[in-house]
Amino acid sequence: MRREIYTEDHQAFRETIRSFIESEIVPVYDQWLEAGIVPREFYKKVGELGVFGIEVPEEFGGAGVESYKYEAVMTEEMARAGVSLGGSSVHIPLCLPYLLAQANDEQKQRWLPGMATGETMFAIAMTEPGTGSDLAGMRTTAKLTEDGTHYVLNGSKTFITGGVNADRVIVCARTSAPSETDRRFGISLLVVDTTSKGYEVGRKLDKIGLRVSDTAELSFTDVLVPVEDLLGEENQGFYYLGQHLPRERLSIAVGSYAQAAAAIRFAQEYTQDRKVFGKSVASFQNTKFELAACKTQVDAMEAVVDRAMEAYDKGELSAADAASAKLFCTEAASDVIDRCLQLHGGYGYMNEYPIARLYADSRVSRIYGGTSEVMRSIIAKNMGL
Repeated sequence: MRREIYTEDHQAFRETIRSFIESEIVPVYDQWLEAGIVPREFYKKVGELGVFGIEVPEEFGGAGVESYKYEAVMTEEMARAGVSLGGSSVHIPLCLPYLLAQANDEQKQRWLPGMATGETMFAIAMTEPGTGSDLAGMRTTAKLTEDGTHYVLNGSKTFITGGVNADRVIVCARTSAPSETDRRFGISLLVVDTTSKGYEVGRKLDKIGLRVSDTAELSFTDVLVPVEDLLGEENQGFYYLGQHLPRERLSIAVGSYAQAAAAIRFAQEYTQDRKVFGKSVASFQNTKFELAACKTQVDAMEAVVDRAMEAYDKGELSAADAASAKLFCTEAASDVIDRCLQLHGGYGYMNEYPIARLYADSRVSRIYGGTSEVMRSIIAKNMGL
Protein backbone atom coordinates (compact mmCIF):
# COMPACT_ATOMS: atom_id res chain seq x y z
CA MET A 1 0.00 0.00 0.00
CA ARG A 2 1.23 3.46 -0.86
CA ARG A 3 1.84 5.79 2.09
CA GLU A 4 -0.31 8.87 1.75
CA ILE A 5 1.23 11.06 4.44
CA TYR A 6 4.20 12.13 2.31
CA THR A 7 4.11 14.62 -0.59
CA GLU A 8 6.50 15.13 -3.49
CA ASP A 9 8.38 17.63 -1.33
CA HIS A 10 8.93 14.97 1.31
CA GLN A 11 10.19 12.53 -1.32
CA ALA A 12 12.59 15.12 -2.73
CA PHE A 13 13.87 15.70 0.79
CA ARG A 14 14.26 11.94 1.24
CA GLU A 15 16.45 11.73 -1.87
CA THR A 16 18.62 14.58 -0.59
CA ILE A 17 19.02 12.98 2.83
CA ARG A 18 19.75 9.54 1.38
CA SER A 19 22.47 10.99 -0.83
CA PHE A 20 23.94 12.94 2.11
CA ILE A 21 24.01 9.83 4.29
CA GLU A 22 25.69 7.74 1.61
CA SER A 23 28.35 10.33 0.80
CA GLU A 24 29.01 12.00 4.17
CA ILE A 25 28.11 9.54 6.94
CA VAL A 26 28.50 5.94 5.75
CA PRO A 27 32.20 6.32 4.81
CA VAL A 28 33.13 7.62 8.29
CA TYR A 29 30.59 5.82 10.45
CA ASP A 30 33.01 3.14 11.65
CA GLN A 31 35.26 5.93 12.93
CA TRP A 32 32.34 7.41 14.85
CA LEU A 33 31.57 4.01 16.35
CA GLU A 34 35.20 3.64 17.41
CA ALA A 35 35.22 7.09 19.01
CA GLY A 36 31.76 6.66 20.52
CA ILE A 37 30.66 10.12 19.43
CA VAL A 38 29.80 12.21 16.38
CA PRO A 39 32.41 14.94 15.83
CA ARG A 40 31.00 18.25 17.04
CA GLU A 41 31.95 20.05 13.81
CA PHE A 42 29.89 17.61 11.74
CA TYR A 43 26.69 19.15 13.08
CA LYS A 44 27.56 22.39 11.31
CA LYS A 45 27.59 20.42 8.06
CA VAL A 46 24.12 19.11 8.87
CA GLY A 47 23.06 22.68 9.61
CA GLU A 48 24.40 23.83 6.23
CA LEU A 49 22.21 21.20 4.57
CA GLY A 50 19.20 22.87 6.19
CA VAL A 51 18.06 19.84 8.16
CA PHE A 52 18.09 21.51 11.58
CA GLY A 53 16.21 24.55 10.33
CA ILE A 54 13.17 22.99 8.71
CA GLU A 55 10.82 23.71 11.63
CA VAL A 56 12.60 26.89 12.75
CA PRO A 57 10.59 30.01 11.76
CA GLU A 58 11.88 31.94 8.75
CA GLU A 59 12.61 35.09 10.78
CA PHE A 60 15.18 33.10 12.74
CA GLY A 61 16.92 31.54 9.75
CA GLY A 62 14.83 28.43 9.19
CA ALA A 63 12.32 27.22 6.62
CA GLY A 64 9.30 27.69 8.87
CA VAL A 65 7.67 24.35 8.01
CA GLU A 66 5.19 23.40 10.75
CA SER A 67 5.32 19.64 10.32
CA TYR A 68 7.03 16.71 12.02
CA LYS A 69 7.10 14.64 8.83
CA TYR A 70 10.46 15.88 7.56
CA GLU A 71 11.99 14.76 10.84
CA ALA A 72 10.34 11.37 10.31
CA VAL A 73 11.89 11.08 6.84
CA MET A 74 15.30 11.79 8.38
CA THR A 75 14.72 9.08 11.00
CA GLU A 76 13.65 6.55 8.40
CA GLU A 77 16.65 7.18 6.17
CA MET A 78 19.13 6.96 9.02
CA ALA A 79 17.68 3.60 10.08
CA ARG A 80 17.65 2.35 6.50
CA ALA A 81 21.38 2.98 6.21
CA GLY A 82 22.13 1.57 9.67
CA VAL A 83 23.67 4.84 10.89
CA SER A 84 22.91 7.58 13.40
CA LEU A 85 23.63 11.24 14.06
CA GLY A 86 24.13 10.50 17.73
CA GLY A 87 23.12 13.00 20.38
CA SER A 88 21.60 15.41 17.88
CA SER A 89 18.51 13.18 18.02
CA VAL A 90 17.26 15.48 20.81
CA HIS A 91 18.44 18.80 19.34
CA ILE A 92 15.43 19.44 17.09
CA PRO A 93 12.93 16.63 17.84
CA LEU A 94 12.86 17.26 21.59
CA CYS A 95 14.30 20.70 22.32
CA LEU A 96 12.93 22.87 19.52
CA PRO A 97 9.26 22.47 20.55
CA TYR A 98 10.10 23.88 23.99
CA LEU A 99 11.72 26.96 22.48
CA LEU A 100 8.92 27.52 19.98
CA ALA A 101 6.22 27.25 22.64
CA GLN A 102 7.83 28.67 25.80
CA ALA A 103 10.65 31.04 24.74
CA ASN A 104 9.97 34.75 24.50
CA ASP A 105 10.91 36.80 21.43
CA GLU A 106 14.27 37.88 22.85
CA GLN A 107 15.20 34.29 23.70
CA LYS A 108 14.18 33.04 20.26
CA GLN A 109 16.37 35.71 18.68
CA ARG A 110 19.32 34.56 20.78
CA TRP A 111 18.92 30.81 20.40
CA LEU A 112 17.03 29.79 17.26
CA PRO A 113 19.45 31.04 14.56
CA GLY A 114 22.31 29.04 16.06
CA MET A 115 20.04 26.07 16.53
CA ALA A 116 19.21 26.07 12.80
CA THR A 117 22.85 26.25 11.71
CA GLY A 118 24.22 23.74 14.20
CA GLU A 119 26.35 26.43 15.82
CA THR A 120 24.43 25.99 19.08
CA MET A 121 23.54 22.39 19.90
CA PHE A 122 20.82 21.75 22.48
CA ALA A 123 20.07 18.92 24.88
CA ILE A 124 17.50 18.50 27.65
CA ALA A 125 18.22 17.25 31.17
CA MET A 126 15.32 15.69 33.04
CA THR A 127 16.42 12.38 34.58
CA GLU A 128 18.36 12.25 37.84
CA PRO A 129 20.18 9.42 39.62
CA GLY A 130 17.62 7.62 41.74
CA THR A 131 14.48 9.18 40.26
CA GLY A 132 14.13 7.57 36.82
CA SER A 133 10.61 8.13 35.48
CA ASP A 134 9.53 9.95 38.66
CA LEU A 135 10.26 13.44 37.36
CA ALA A 136 8.32 15.09 40.18
CA GLY A 137 10.88 13.63 42.58
CA MET A 138 13.83 15.54 41.12
CA ARG A 139 16.22 17.14 43.62
CA THR A 140 18.23 19.54 41.45
CA THR A 141 17.53 23.05 42.77
CA ALA A 142 17.69 26.57 41.37
CA LYS A 143 17.46 29.35 43.95
CA LEU A 144 17.29 33.06 43.17
CA THR A 145 20.16 35.25 44.34
CA GLU A 146 19.31 38.06 46.76
CA ASP A 147 19.40 40.64 44.00
CA GLY A 148 17.10 38.50 41.85
CA THR A 149 19.38 38.55 38.79
CA HIS A 150 20.44 34.90 38.71
CA TYR A 151 19.43 31.39 39.71
CA VAL A 152 22.02 29.33 41.59
CA LEU A 153 21.81 25.83 40.14
CA ASN A 154 22.91 22.77 42.13
CA GLY A 155 22.39 19.09 41.49
CA SER A 156 23.04 16.39 38.93
CA LYS A 157 21.47 14.67 35.94
CA THR A 158 22.13 11.36 34.21
CA PHE A 159 21.38 9.60 30.92
CA ILE A 160 21.52 12.96 29.10
CA THR A 161 21.53 12.38 25.35
CA GLY A 162 23.77 14.87 23.57
CA GLY A 163 25.23 15.93 26.91
CA VAL A 164 28.85 15.98 25.74
CA ASN A 165 28.43 18.05 22.56
CA ALA A 166 25.69 20.37 23.86
CA ASP A 167 26.24 24.14 24.01
CA ARG A 168 22.95 24.79 25.81
CA VAL A 169 20.99 22.39 27.99
CA ILE A 170 17.38 22.79 29.07
CA VAL A 171 17.70 21.81 32.73
CA CYS A 172 14.70 20.87 34.84
CA ALA A 173 15.17 22.08 38.41
CA ARG A 174 13.17 22.86 41.54
CA THR A 175 12.69 26.57 42.08
CA SER A 176 10.05 26.04 44.79
CA ALA A 177 8.97 23.26 47.11
CA PRO A 178 6.05 21.15 45.88
CA SER A 179 2.65 22.23 47.11
CA GLU A 180 0.66 20.12 49.57
CA THR A 181 -1.78 19.10 46.85
CA ASP A 182 0.57 18.86 43.85
CA ARG A 183 4.13 17.50 44.09
CA ARG A 184 4.67 18.43 40.44
CA PHE A 185 4.49 22.14 41.24
CA GLY A 186 7.75 24.03 41.70
CA ILE A 187 9.78 22.73 38.76
CA SER A 188 11.19 25.26 36.27
CA LEU A 189 13.15 25.03 33.03
CA LEU A 190 16.47 26.85 32.69
CA VAL A 191 18.42 27.07 29.44
CA VAL A 192 21.94 26.66 30.78
CA ASP A 193 25.14 27.70 29.01
CA THR A 194 27.48 24.70 29.20
CA THR A 195 30.54 26.96 29.51
CA SER A 196 29.26 28.32 32.84
CA LYS A 197 31.51 28.01 35.89
CA GLY A 198 30.46 25.03 38.02
CA TYR A 199 28.86 23.21 35.09
CA GLU A 200 30.58 19.88 34.55
CA VAL A 201 30.18 17.05 32.08
CA GLY A 202 30.96 13.81 33.88
CA ARG A 203 31.29 10.39 32.34
CA LYS A 204 30.24 9.71 28.79
CA LEU A 205 28.22 6.64 29.68
CA ASP A 206 29.20 3.25 28.28
CA LYS A 207 26.00 1.83 26.78
CA ILE A 208 25.24 -1.52 25.15
CA GLY A 209 23.83 0.31 22.12
CA LEU A 210 23.57 3.77 20.56
CA ARG A 211 27.36 3.83 20.56
CA VAL A 212 27.73 7.13 18.69
CA SER A 213 25.26 8.92 20.95
CA ASP A 214 27.05 11.04 23.57
CA THR A 215 25.01 10.13 26.63
CA ALA A 216 26.47 11.81 29.70
CA GLU A 217 26.24 12.60 33.37
CA LEU A 218 26.00 16.30 34.23
CA SER A 219 26.62 18.09 37.51
CA PHE A 220 25.97 21.64 38.65
CA THR A 221 27.81 23.30 41.51
CA ASP A 222 26.62 26.86 42.23
CA VAL A 223 26.10 27.49 38.53
CA LEU A 224 24.85 31.04 37.98
CA VAL A 225 22.05 31.15 35.41
CA PRO A 226 20.73 34.59 34.39
CA VAL A 227 17.01 35.01 35.04
CA GLU A 228 16.75 35.93 31.36
CA ASP A 229 17.41 32.24 30.64
CA LEU A 230 14.31 30.99 32.46
CA LEU A 231 12.16 29.23 29.87
CA GLY A 232 8.48 30.01 30.29
CA GLU A 233 7.04 30.74 33.73
CA GLU A 234 8.67 29.82 36.99
CA ASN A 235 7.35 26.66 38.70
CA GLN A 236 5.43 25.51 35.61
CA GLY A 237 8.13 23.28 34.15
CA PHE A 238 6.43 19.97 34.86
CA TYR A 239 3.38 21.04 32.89
CA TYR A 240 5.58 22.05 29.96
CA LEU A 241 7.14 18.60 30.07
CA GLY A 242 3.67 17.10 29.87
CA GLN A 243 2.86 19.21 26.81
CA HIS A 244 5.92 18.04 24.90
CA LEU A 245 6.27 14.40 25.94
CA PRO A 246 3.81 13.25 23.22
CA ARG A 247 6.25 14.52 20.57
CA GLU A 248 9.13 12.67 22.21
CA ARG A 249 7.11 9.47 22.33
CA LEU A 250 6.00 9.91 18.73
CA SER A 251 9.67 10.27 17.74
CA ILE A 252 10.51 7.03 19.53
CA ALA A 253 7.60 5.23 17.85
CA VAL A 254 8.71 6.43 14.43
CA GLY A 255 12.29 5.41 15.17
CA SER A 256 11.18 1.93 16.21
CA TYR A 257 9.11 1.51 13.06
CA ALA A 258 12.07 2.66 10.95
CA GLN A 259 14.44 0.27 12.71
CA ALA A 260 12.08 -2.67 12.23
CA ALA A 261 11.69 -1.87 8.52
CA ALA A 262 15.48 -1.66 8.22
CA ALA A 263 15.88 -5.00 10.02
CA ILE A 264 13.71 -6.70 7.41
CA ARG A 265 15.77 -5.12 4.64
CA PHE A 266 19.01 -6.34 6.22
CA ALA A 267 17.62 -9.83 6.81
CA GLN A 268 16.20 -10.19 3.32
CA GLU A 269 19.47 -9.12 1.69
CA TYR A 270 21.51 -11.41 3.93
CA THR A 271 19.33 -14.50 3.49
CA GLN A 272 19.26 -14.07 -0.27
CA ASP A 273 23.07 -14.00 -0.40
CA ARG A 274 23.83 -16.60 2.28
CA LYS A 275 24.03 -20.19 1.04
CA VAL A 276 23.30 -23.20 3.28
CA PHE A 277 23.10 -26.81 2.08
CA GLY A 278 23.61 -25.60 -1.45
CA LYS A 279 20.80 -23.06 -1.59
CA SER A 280 20.02 -19.62 -0.27
CA VAL A 281 18.68 -19.23 3.26
CA ALA A 282 15.87 -17.15 1.74
CA SER A 283 14.61 -20.18 -0.18
CA PHE A 284 13.68 -22.08 2.99
CA GLN A 285 10.03 -21.98 3.97
CA ASN A 286 10.85 -20.95 7.53
CA THR A 287 12.74 -17.89 6.28
CA LYS A 288 9.86 -16.88 4.03
CA PHE A 289 7.34 -17.30 6.84
CA GLU A 290 9.49 -15.36 9.33
CA LEU A 291 10.04 -12.44 6.96
CA ALA A 292 6.36 -12.43 5.99
CA ALA A 293 5.33 -12.30 9.66
CA CYS A 294 7.79 -9.47 10.29
CA LYS A 295 6.52 -7.57 7.25
CA THR A 296 2.98 -7.82 8.60
CA GLN A 297 4.07 -6.31 11.93
CA VAL A 298 5.92 -3.48 10.19
CA ASP A 299 2.84 -2.73 8.07
CA ALA A 300 0.83 -2.39 11.27
CA MET A 301 3.50 -0.14 12.82
CA GLU A 302 3.48 2.01 9.71
CA ALA A 303 -0.27 2.53 10.01
CA VAL A 304 0.10 3.50 13.67
CA VAL A 305 2.92 6.00 13.16
CA ASP A 306 1.32 7.54 10.06
CA ARG A 307 -1.91 8.13 11.95
CA ALA A 308 0.02 9.54 14.90
CA MET A 309 2.05 11.89 12.68
CA GLU A 310 -1.10 13.21 11.05
CA ALA A 311 -2.65 13.79 14.47
CA TYR A 312 0.47 15.56 15.73
CA ASP A 313 0.63 17.93 12.77
CA LYS A 314 -3.02 18.81 13.40
CA GLY A 315 -2.36 19.40 17.10
CA GLU A 316 -4.53 16.43 18.03
CA LEU A 317 -2.05 13.85 19.36
CA SER A 318 -3.02 13.19 22.97
CA ALA A 319 -0.73 11.86 25.68
CA ALA A 320 -2.58 8.54 25.65
CA ASP A 321 -2.41 8.27 21.86
CA ALA A 322 1.34 8.94 21.90
CA ALA A 323 1.82 6.40 24.68
CA SER A 324 -0.14 3.82 22.70
CA ALA A 325 1.95 4.43 19.56
CA LYS A 326 5.20 4.19 21.52
CA LEU A 327 4.16 1.06 23.39
CA PHE A 328 2.98 -0.80 20.29
CA CYS A 329 5.86 0.18 18.01
CA THR A 330 8.67 -0.38 20.48
CA GLU A 331 7.37 -3.78 21.57
CA ALA A 332 6.68 -4.90 17.99
CA ALA A 333 10.05 -3.64 16.77
CA SER A 334 11.79 -5.62 19.47
CA ASP A 335 10.18 -8.81 18.18
CA VAL A 336 10.87 -8.05 14.51
CA ILE A 337 14.52 -7.15 15.05
CA ASP A 338 15.11 -10.24 17.18
CA ARG A 339 13.62 -12.51 14.50
CA CYS A 340 15.63 -10.83 11.77
CA LEU A 341 18.83 -11.26 13.77
CA GLN A 342 18.00 -14.96 14.17
CA LEU A 343 17.86 -15.30 10.39
CA HIS A 344 21.47 -14.09 10.23
CA GLY A 345 22.61 -17.01 12.39
CA GLY A 346 25.95 -16.50 14.12
CA TYR A 347 26.80 -13.51 11.95
CA GLY A 348 23.85 -11.67 13.43
CA TYR A 349 25.78 -11.53 16.70
CA MET A 350 28.76 -9.82 15.11
CA ASN A 351 28.94 -6.03 15.42
CA GLU A 352 30.25 -5.69 11.87
CA TYR A 353 26.73 -6.51 10.69
CA PRO A 354 24.16 -3.70 11.00
CA ILE A 355 21.53 -6.07 12.39
CA ALA A 356 23.68 -6.61 15.51
CA ARG A 357 24.02 -2.87 16.12
CA LEU A 358 20.32 -2.42 15.46
CA TYR A 359 19.49 -5.08 18.02
CA ALA A 360 21.51 -3.27 20.70
CA ASP A 361 20.36 0.20 19.66
CA SER A 362 16.66 -0.62 19.73
CA ARG A 363 16.53 -2.08 23.24
CA VAL A 364 16.46 1.28 24.99
CA SER A 365 13.31 2.35 23.12
CA ARG A 366 11.21 0.46 25.68
CA ILE A 367 12.92 2.40 28.48
CA TYR A 368 13.59 6.02 27.55
CA GLY A 369 10.85 8.54 26.96
CA GLY A 370 8.90 6.61 29.60
CA THR A 371 9.11 2.84 30.07
CA SER A 372 6.61 0.44 28.55
CA GLU A 373 5.18 0.03 32.03
CA VAL A 374 4.60 3.79 32.31
CA MET A 375 2.98 3.79 28.86
CA ARG A 376 0.55 1.08 29.98
CA SER A 377 -0.30 3.15 33.06
CA ILE A 378 -1.05 6.23 30.92
CA ILE A 379 -3.24 4.25 28.54
CA ALA A 380 -5.09 2.51 31.39
CA LYS A 381 -5.73 5.82 33.14
CA ASN A 382 -7.17 7.24 29.92
CA MET A 383 -9.47 4.21 29.77
CA GLY A 384 -10.79 5.12 33.21
CA LEU A 385 -9.11 2.15 34.88
